[in-house]
This record gives sequence, structure tokens and C-alpha cells, in this order.
Amino acid sequence: MIKGLYEAHLPVKDLSRSIEFYEKLGLELASKNEKVVFFWIEKGKSWLGLWESEKVNTPYHPSLRHIAFQVDLNDIRQAKHWLLERGIEVREEFGITPKEPIVLLNKPHAHAAIYFHDPDGNSLELITPLQIDDAKVDVNNKSYLSEWKEKE
Repeated sequence: MIKGLYEAHLPVKDLSRSIEFYEKLGLELASKNEKVVFFWIEKGKSWLGLWESEKVNTPYHPSLRHIAFQVDLNDIRQAKHWLLERGIEVREEFGITPKEPIVLLNKPHAHAAIYFHDPDGNSLELITPLQIDDAKVDVNNKSYLSEWKEKE
């Protein structure tokens, strides 16, 4: 029945500023009206709604105001540089300095990710799976992607 996530929504204070930011990420504007815009994440498959609101200052929690965009392994390796070229600073997450993508170990899964904020402080993430449903995921593995070694 369920095939994937079609849409997610975030509050923003200034729609014009947010449109500029999300276009820097390469998202295509799908629809716009006075208080809401939609960007295609993957055209016809998933999109992001941005709602202009005074409620932008809702306290952050990962269950609120967080979007993770899936990218492939080659792209995650270049993600920090790609973001910095667009004037977007990466941020620390889980107490790990963002010198490069970090490895998230949630046995039996492993992902590489890098984190940043949009202009309203919404938490954004670029993420790629490294190992899925693999009992060999080593929860003692290193924190950075360059140190990651898949288990044989």
C-alpha cells in the first residue's frame, strides 16, 4: 500500500527568502500562492510545502521542523563542499564536528548524513544509506564517513 513519503511541511517567516534558499538546494518550484509554496523534491513523487507563518518560532524537536533529503553516496561525500559553495553552513549534530558527513549507526542500519539549517532554523539533513538490515553493522565504527568501512 504505502510506497514512500509524498510531502512534508515546514513553517517559514519570509516566503521570498525561503524560496531563494530552497532553490539554492536545487529544488524546483512546483506551486506558489500568497502564503504557501511547494517544491518538488522528486517531481511527481515527493514535495516540500513551506508555509509563511508567525508560528515559525515553535521550539525545535526532531519530530517537528526536520526534513531529511536522500542523496546517493557520491553526493554525500561532496555535500559539505556543495553546501558551502551555496553559502550554507553545515552544523554540528550529536556532538560531532561537521568536518565531513557523519555515520549514524542504528543497528541493523547505517547511514551517512550531514546537517544544516534553513533561514528559519528548520533542521535539514542530507542522508544516504550505507547498510540496511545488516546484522554486521558495527556500532563501534568511527564517526566520519572517511573512516567508515563496510563489514565483510
